[in-house]
Amino acid sequence: MAVVLHVLVVDDSAVVRQGVRMLLEHDPGFEVTVASDPLIARQKMKSHRPDVIVLDLEMPRMDGLTFLRELMREDDPVPVVVCSGLVGTGSETAVRALEEGAVEIIPKPSLGVGDFLRESRARLVESIRNAARVRGRLRRREPQVRVGAAPEKPAPSLLTVTTDKVVAVGASTGGTEALRQLLMTMPPDCPGIVIVQHMPEHFTTAFAKRLDELCRIDVKEAESGDRVQQGRALIAPGNRHLMVRRSGGYYRVEVLDGPRVSGHKPSVDMLFHSVARAAGKNAVGVLLTGMGEDGAEGLLAMKQAGAATIAQNEASCVVFGMPRVAIERGAVDEVLPLGAIGEAVRRRARQIRTP
Repeated sequence: MAVVLHVLVVDDSAVVRQGVRMLLEHDPGFEVTVASDPLIARQKMKSHRPDVIVLDLEMPRMDGLTFLRELMREDDPVPVVVCSGLVGTGSETAVRALEEGAVEIIPKPSLGVGDFLRESRARLVESIRNAARVRGRLRRREPQVRVGAAPEKPAPSLLTVTTDKVVAVGASTGGTEALRQLLMTMPPDCPGIVIVQHMPEHFTTAFAKRLDELCRIDVKEAESGDRVQQGRALIAPGNRHLMVRRSGGYYRVEVLDGPRVSGHKPSVDMLFHSVARAAGKNAVGVLLTGMGEDGAEGLLAMKQAGAATIAQNEASCVVFGMPRVAIERGAVDEVLPLGAIGEAVRRRARQIRTP
């Protein structure tokens, strides 16, 4: 017998509630409950805890971000798909929602919501099913306590603006939080980092800005020609591939369009293959939490080129998909919990012997 997913739709728009219910209930695999705000949702959750919540952010009595934050503080967090007009192009709200624990984000327009839902049915269904798969993998989030401002970053000097070592990182579902934790461990003299995080177009600008505020290193959305250098992380723009090229004694990145690779754009495989060709043994590859297998073949290519390779372990992953496939294919030197990866990257980079 097929598993039926119980979905709770929390949105103050009756059109959206009814539209999502009708779209999902065409599929016998869904059972839908609706609520017009988080307080009503709380009452309904007491009698029937959902498998997935589809959540708007702009609502009366309690906003969606506050509700999301409360959900993620519970011992058994419910996966959340955010569907909101507040997470559109370049929205910092989208980054906040991902930071607070949302598994997927779907922007919706302020007008034509009914047509949007019909056109986006496949994406909505896929997002909900993906979210359901991480049920039991989400972990209770402790409130973040911040003491003062983020550490001031030192101005780059002539001795630290170049490097011939590259750290390449790939992530998908659960990766926004994993990347935050990883990058916050990096000191200002860490090797240059290049990152692919599966994320929609325009969201990566706000994501990079947010990480830049939190970390001791510089974090920016990559642009063609950017140099890979110490104390900097470059993040692939959404819907664009990121590649590393050798440029004399340095490495630079190229941002380019093109078809999806391994089902994604940006693709972790494409980044890793380019690092294998350009940097070879002067690189460290890291594959973090994510669904599917993007990055497994590229990480194997990096290992075969002499690079050190690391994968996040199952216990600390939101979804143990991409790392699992890479491990099964023999692409991984070390399998580590998320909290140990930063130190391992620095150790592996120190072991690289360059002319």
